[in-house]
Amino acid sequence: MIDFLKGPVVHLEQEYVVLEVQGVGYRVFCPNPYAFAKQEGPVTVYIHHHVREDAIFLFGFLTREEQKLFRKLIEVSGIGPRVALGILTGGTPDHVISAIYQENITFLTKLPGIGKKTAQRMILDLKDKLDGLGTASFQTGLFAVEEQNTESGETSWQEARDGLKALGYTESELDRVWLSLKKEGAETESVDVLMKKALKLLYVAK
Repeated sequence: MIDFLKGPVVHLEQEYVVLEVQGVGYRVFCPNPYAFAKQEGPVTVYIHHHVREDAIFLFGFLTREEQKLFRKLIEVSGIGPRVALGILTGGTPDHVISAIYQENITFLTKLPGIGKKTAQRMILDLKDKLDGLGTASFQTGLFAVEEQNTESGETSWQEARDGLKALGYTESELDRVWLSLKKEGAETESVDVLMKKALKLLYVAK
């Protein structure tokens, strides 16, 4: 089974990246492919190699933590790889794990593809199986999940902006993107969704 791949990203789509490894292009489905937009040279992508009777899929992540959480999520009845990928698109590992520890059904049901029953199963099945994942703060009960609908647009964007600046984007690029996001009515989105939408706009503008 493939555990990770290392090579340059040669193509980006809305759901996947193509990673070139020794002359072979691997299609890897990711939570946020546009996070690779500023990556130059070889990158390490941690892989979950999913085999079905009729297909083989590669799901890829920037961190081991995402990879491990993805594998825990697909152990839950009713959560397949596509839904698990959507969960990681809608929330960071820290927020998802913290919501499970805190039995925060309201937060979990805001994630793509998650209804109340599935959220309850996530809590029941995973609450005691996430040791070693996430930051020490929420493992000791000090990390609080903020509801996505209570985050102010400006505060969420500032957090997303800081993350995008760390990827190398300029102030002027980010100002233009924020104007576009406000026109789309994205001001009330979570930090993670704002980053994904912003990265998509920045990639298209290249």
